[in-house]
Amino acid sequence: MTSRSGSKGPLPGRSPNVSVQPAGGASSLPLPLSLDLTVPANPALEGQSFAAVDLGSNSFHMIVSRYANGTLQLVDRIREPVRLAQGLGADGSLSPAARERALGCLAQFGQRLRGLSPERIRTVATNTVRQMKNPRGFLVLAETALGAPIEIISGREEGRLTYLGVANTFAEHKKRRLVLDIGGGSTEFILGQGFDVQEIESVQMGCVSSTKRFFADATITRKYWREVQQNLASEIAPFRSQYLARSWKRVIGCSGTLKATAAVLHALGGPAWHISRAGLDALIDRIVFAGDLEKAKLPALSADRRAVYAGGLAVIDACFRELNIDEMQVCEAALREGLLFDMLGRLSHNDPREDAIRALAKRHSVDTAQAKRVKQIALKLFDQVQGDWKLDEIDRECLQFAAVVHEIGLSISHSQHHVHGAYIVANCDLTGFTKDEQLLLSILLRCHRRSLPKEAFAALPARDQPRAKRLSALLRIAALLHRPRSAELLPSIHLLAKDATLKLKFPPEWLAAHPLTRADLKQEREQIEALDLKLSVVSSA
Repeated sequence: MTSRSGSKGPLPGRSPNVSVQPAGGASSLPLPLSLDLTVPANPALEGQSFAAVDLGSNSFHMIVSRYANGTLQLVDRIREPVRLAQGLGADGSLSPAARERALGCLAQFGQRLRGLSPERIRTVATNTVRQMKNPRGFLVLAETALGAPIEIISGREEGRLTYLGVANTFAEHKKRRLVLDIGGGSTEFILGQGFDVQEIESVQMGCVSSTKRFFADATITRKYWREVQQNLASEIAPFRSQYLARSWKRVIGCSGTLKATAAVLHALGGPAWHISRAGLDALIDRIVFAGDLEKAKLPALSADRRAVYAGGLAVIDACFRELNIDEMQVCEAALREGLLFDMLGRLSHNDPREDAIRALAKRHSVDTAQAKRVKQIALKLFDQVQGDWKLDEIDRECLQFAAVVHEIGLSISHSQHHVHGAYIVANCDLTGFTKDEQLLLSILLRCHRRSLPKEAFAALPARDQPRAKRLSALLRIAALLHRPRSAELLPSIHLLAKDATLKLKFPPEWLAAHPLTRADLKQEREQIEALDLKLSVVSSA
């Protein structure tokens, strides 16, 4: 697993007058004024650089920021219109041309990232990679080109991170707001108040996918535009009433499509960083009258954006119509900024994954005393072998999360509860977790007792499989030692690791006085072998 982080609410130690360097970019919009945003006051981070990389369906983005005097100062930004979604076939395959564009771009990003601490880099892949037939095969090549791990995130997690970037840019605490992020392959609709996300919907419509679907070779007529709107409206319909019932005071848009539209409207005489219903209607009328984008001669629209703009504009129009939007403020901050704040939140010990795990345990009525006992011994064993096995704090967090919820399957049935628990974790929404993190957590629950499936770890990236097996061994031993579910304190136990060998040492006579544990450990040695490990149990002074 890669470096993870999170921030559910305002980050601690914020300064009321900190500012971020405006991001700028390729659009002709004037730069926004300096913005108040929340960053943690942490002297230990002074002078350190952080990087966020977003493998979007239309463009790949990278931003590098430096922590200085309580501010995040943007020092570098790179955007490449890779158009990954354009190369995605109906069967989930990726065209060689799209793969070549992606790997070439990531190689450039990789050169810029050399020298940055790995824990200060976070890279995520979004909708198009989620839809690939073989995402793991693509990621192996992509990670080699970039020189850093890449995480696949869900649409809901993409929405959460985007909202985090917006919320830390617009410090508005009392009013509910709707945030729209129109990407290349999907659009995220996020309702939130202050720093708290209340609703997230991710819909499979974006500028690239909608252009491919509707505007590959069609003349843009009024009648055809209405047909497109009817199709897109059906995507919003399932949650439209729910969102309208919540209401909001402000609409904020963040994405290349929305920034491009704001730039065009500004060039035509409208206010900067703003989209109105009237301006949008006038822009659509101009395109419909011309019949296509080339003839419409839209000012401030770059050539690379023009190729996917018709679909993106149609999505904007559908959002405005179906959600009764009259005015939208466009924001420079987006997913990349959210990733940066996520990392800072993690370093400030404000991790949304902790809240998600606690909520999951509560929902399934976990025996908290038992979970605490297993967690404590699991972490104690981890600390004893961490150095020899070259495990890190991310691994420790994962083991801790697994220990807290390892018995959630009991809410369904005692029989095969490890299987039930694994299914729950694999299929629920866990805020802050990437798909690989959630998969690993599910595997640890599946493998914490009984026999191990032959291909239990095959779904994980090859780089994660060895340590996943070692974490599984630690959780199995911890759960076994507390099988009696007793408040009786365990003796001083020592776990020694050398390569693939484990030696578990107990005080003299303790195992003799605990025959159930002794018998369980004897059987456990066979299961541990399935993890490519060898366990020996000894009593010594």
